Amino acid sequence: MLMWPKSLFNHFGGLALLMRHSFLQRLVWYSPDDAIKICVVKGKDEENCQNYIRIISRTGNGHLLVCGTNSFKPLCREYTVQTGSYTLEKEKPGQAMCPYDPKHNSTAVYVDNDLYTGTVADFSGMDHIIYREPLQTEQYDSMSLNAPNFVNSMSHGDFVYFFFRETAAVYSRVARVCKYDRGGPHRFRNRWTSFLKSRLNCSVHGDFPFYFNEIQSTSDLIEGTYGGSKTQLIYGVFTTPANSISGSAVCAFSLQDITDTFEGSFKEQSELNSNWLPVQSGKVPDPRPGQCVNDSRTLPDLTLNFIKTHSLMDESVPAYFGQPLVIRTSFHYRFTMIAVDPQIKVPGGKAYDVLFIGTDNGKVLKAVNADSADSSEKVSPVVIEELQVFPPNVPIRNLRVAHMDNSQDGRLIVVSDSEVLSLALHRCNNEKIISCSECVALQDPYCAWDKQTSKCRSITAPRWNDEKVFAQSIATGVHPHCAAASKINKDAGNVGGLSSNYPRFGSDSGSKKEIPDGEVINITGDSESSSSGDEPSVVDARPPHYTVETLTLAILTASLAALVVGFTSGYLCGRKCRKDDDDNLPYPDTEYERLAEPKLLPQEEVTYAEPVLVTPNKPLGSPKQTLRKQQENNLFAQLQNSDYYPPAHPPRHRDHFATLRSQRDHSKNDNMGYRDGFGTTRSVKKVYL
Repeated sequence: MLMWPKSLFNHFGGLALLMRHSFLQRLVWYSPDDAIKICVVKGKDEENCQNYIRIISRTGNGHLLVCGTNSFKPLCREYTVQTGSYTLEKEKPGQAMCPYDPKHNSTAVYVDNDLYTGTVADFSGMDHIIYREPLQTEQYDSMSLNAPNFVNSMSHGDFVYFFFRETAAVYSRVARVCKYDRGGPHRFRNRWTSFLKSRLNCSVHGDFPFYFNEIQSTSDLIEGTYGGSKTQLIYGVFTTPANSISGSAVCAFSLQDITDTFEGSFKEQSELNSNWLPVQSGKVPDPRPGQCVNDSRTLPDLTLNFIKTHSLMDESVPAYFGQPLVIRTSFHYRFTMIAVDPQIKVPGGKAYDVLFIGTDNGKVLKAVNADSADSSEKVSPVVIEELQVFPPNVPIRNLRVAHMDNSQDGRLIVVSDSEVLSLALHRCNNEKIISCSECVALQDPYCAWDKQTSKCRSITAPRWNDEKVFAQSIATGVHPHCAAASKINKDAGNVGGLSSNYPRFGSDSGSKKEIPDGEVINITGDSESSSSGDEPSVVDARPPHYTVETLTLAILTASLAALVVGFTSGYLCGRKCRKDDDDNLPYPDTEYERLAEPKLLPQEEVTYAEPVLVTPNKPLGSPKQTLRKQQENNLFAQLQNSDYYPPAHPPRHRDHFATLRSQRDHSKNDNMGYRDGFGTTRSVKKVYL
């Protein structure tokens, strides 16, 4: 089964079978004009209202199944392949097999005369589905599928596996269904009875783990030896969400770990706002949900109802090596695709998986885990080279490693929206690699130093496995046979080794034809050691790095300097502000005298009333009146005939601004009675402005 990018066949004017870099046969399938017009009337763009081929699968000897979007009305055709021609045998609706929108991510795998698909089954793209006629997942049920983007599918044993990311939940998932599932009885007759899903955990461990939650691509199932044990692995490309720290990573997962997760505890949420917790083993019905059984139509309702609400497993699938193999935290690009050339043997017998990683800016990275042959728990990532295959604004949509006629020296097929490019898997024979240390320092499983001819040779050389003839060390990049030389600086955070940067791409894409296939250019010697000629240097200069101590000292120094500058500025501004206040009095032309009596003008005076506590004139029968009668009479006399306050009153600063109101105001207060024995009178204070 071959999946092609959505724009490739529109670019070629239809469907074409490509073999050995040439067209052997060509099949053209366009959408009818009426279908295109109806699609445009429905509000879709005319470019998307074409027939984009999304599924091509060989269904048998000489038979081909092809499905296309057909102007948002999916359609499938079955052809008989003959020499020089294709004969249409059958045409049927492609709903639930092919997506409506060419931009929708979908996957399909043909197994045992059945097509398993993960796609959307309606025009709006809201009905996400895992389908095999006539079975499907629950419709519009977020417990089963929560806005998934499918990236791959595969078959192994009794199960078919689907890999996808759930956009709403922001998690990467792996799901499986049984090949022998026939649905359940009654209302479950068209529903999967074996559907389960689990989370894929690709993260950097620590007190606060850093997660790469969105899976973008997976490799085929690979069987190899890692740390002395045989394991089946699946490599996947993961990224962070678009609204978080930009990062990409490559993780590997063991098929055995995936199986163990599906055999573990289920997860449930008892209420809408409660936490997700594992289901106790006593609550799991028998037979266990999610297993392959002889006839799923005989399963009891208890098992079917349980799996409908408990399709999620409690434990997540851990990364096989315990951590990501390659990590990039860059705002310049993200990983999009991955292809793996498995178990490339080097002189001495060890085998390594070579990873080819595509990015959204037209680059391909070749990497290897240098410790994979010796340990299944350690990771030593080595980025061997970085190739600028397409212009920086062209993302890579697909990668495939192709070996012709069982040859070890294969080709890397790189696919964009409009082009297909074939590259060599290695550049071992480059004339700029002239020394043993340079060849070994590449840590490329395809390359080794020939001791007899003193050349860097590729994997196709005779007697490749003989350590006496070839020198290579993937784990260290240094071999005793080679002269002592400084190592090439390569790590998971910086692209080292050989770097092939093609010339700048102009608007004319045809200029790329002049680029030699797989040629490595820009390999330059270090200015300090160019005379030795022992190693190729990294083309792209590494950005400066600072230690934690240096950064801490810089921050403390900057903080102290900021405090000193702030204090000095505040002090100077404070003094200037006080001076400005003195210079900006309300009436600058008026003379002000402090602690002296100002010269006043009668027409400028303004009066206001100030309450003064006095004693009212009360009847003699009042107890308070009899106790302080004589003292109060003297007080009233003094208030009426003098301009100062009596000593009995709280001390006040005497000035020439205060006068008393006339006896008329006091007489009014004398005629008023007060229950508390006290009263108030109003004095007049003159203020001259």
